[in-house]
Amino acid sequence: MTVTRSTRLPLMAAKQILVLEDEKPIRDMIAFGLRRAGFDVREAEDARTARAALADKRPDLMLVDWMLPDMSGLEFTRQIKRDPNLRDLPLIMLTARAEETDKVAGLEGGADDYITKPFSPRELVARINAVLRRSDPQVEGEVLNFEGLQLDPVAHRVLAHEKPVTLGPTEYRMLEFFMTHPDRVYSREQLLDRIWGGNVYVEERTIDVHIRRLRKALEEFGYDRMVQTVRGAGYRFSTRVE
Repeated sequence: MTVTRSTRLPLMAAKQILVLEDEKPIRDMIAFGLRRAGFDVREAEDARTARAALADKRPDLMLVDWMLPDMSGLEFTRQIKRDPNLRDLPLIMLTARAEETDKVAGLEGGADDYITKPFSPRELVARINAVLRRSDPQVEGEVLNFEGLQLDPVAHRVLAHEKPVTLGPTEYRMLEFFMTHPDRVYSREQLLDRIWGGNVYVEERTIDVHIRRLRKALEEFGYDRMVQTVRGAGYRFSTRVE
């Protein structure tokens, strides 16, 4: 089972990538490969420069090196995810640290993917394209479709087998987030950050209440089983339920 999108208006502009990497030879190599792949590339050598670049223009995706001269890439990523204006910016962490605990820390810190050095330009481009497909913001005319479950962001409407699904505003945002980020586990803290925003204080257990409401609304149509609890980790919207 897959989440598909029907698009009435095509997207033509080249995606812009901001590369935050302090080692110039590596940064140059990454930028060269990305430009060859058709991306618009901007570069930053430290967190301060990256912040200025983000204030000037928001990119479509950002590559963040773990080791930076003025702060760790992990802490920089956490700061970005706490910023209400940038919390949904797709981030891929680049690092030589290959331990599982480091990968988990990077993903829990808000990174959408984690690539261990050394990596090939071809792998990097593939990872970027995969994250962009998952994380692209909704555009006018684009409808999400999951095996008969449709979410139209323009009409702000959800249909299940052509029948309307009644959702509250929070449950709607939650379903939209899940459908644009399928098959990934998100902790309660991450869901709070992505759905409510970093500056809003909400108890983590509030997530459980809205999950129950979302499931109840989808239960009539058989889609409630797609919103899964992952014990000790959080929740995911699964497209691989038999």
